[in-house]
Amino acid sequence: MVTGASGGIGRAIARSLHRHGAHLILTGQNTELLEQLRSELADRAQVIAADLSDPDELERLVEEAGQVDVLVANAGLGGNGPIEGFSPEQIGRMLDVNLQAPILLARALVPAMVERGTGHVVLISSGAGKIALPLTSLYCATKFGLRGFGLALREDLRATGVGVTIVFPGMISGAGMFAETGVEAPRGVPTRSPEQVAEAVIIGIEKDKPEIDVAPLLARLGGRLFGLAPSLLAAVSRRRMKAMEEALAKSRYGGLTR
Repeated sequence: MVTGASGGIGRAIARSLHRHGAHLILTGQNTELLEQLRSELADRAQVIAADLSDPDELERLVEEAGQVDVLVANAGLGGNGPIEGFSPEQIGRMLDVNLQAPILLARALVPAMVERGTGHVVLISSGAGKIALPLTSLYCATKFGLRGFGLALREDLRATGVGVTIVFPGMISGAGMFAETGVEAPRGVPTRSPEQVAEAVIIGIEKDKPEIDVAPLLARLGGRLFGLAPSLLAAVSRRRMKAMEEALAKSRYGGLTR
């Protein structure tokens, strides 16, 4: 099962899994894009549209899906801005989609995986799940939370045959923020592709890696150092993100986006 399969990263993940022989359950809200992807894959794929912010929709998704051997929790809402710029409804929706939905899906699907003695959960976090960036307090909260959940779940499932991998994409070209706004990454800030995220998903499943960073070397080092010197790394991030903030402000990329 690939959630958020209508987005750029979700499509890349689905294509890669399909090439590796997987039978896919594609879920998201954009039925038209999901059906296009299903038609492209031609076989071993079905579409179950669902709103992951709705617990009843999640329950229906699980019931219609049947047996799931691998869950790739990729769906997420992005957004930037000061916390007071978000309404309580927007805050709730981001928490629901980015954090609660993966937890509820794991809760529903993992017990059967454990019973079968095989399975894998892949959680798509973000570089913002390791480093606190300016104007991303709400988004960071969900992605830091997803990392904590994944690492603890992995410990809970040790020796059961069920693995857990958390993938941390950095800035991704052709998907997410850049695709939705037309904003280009600031000069000197390297990006990665949706296909590289998909490759990380495959590696995580096949090799049962606990965490995989899909980011340039400096960004990976920053994630490791943040826990040791958060104030220093935050200052560095502020300087590096200034151009991005200005570009996003011009594009009015605020609030919540799929």
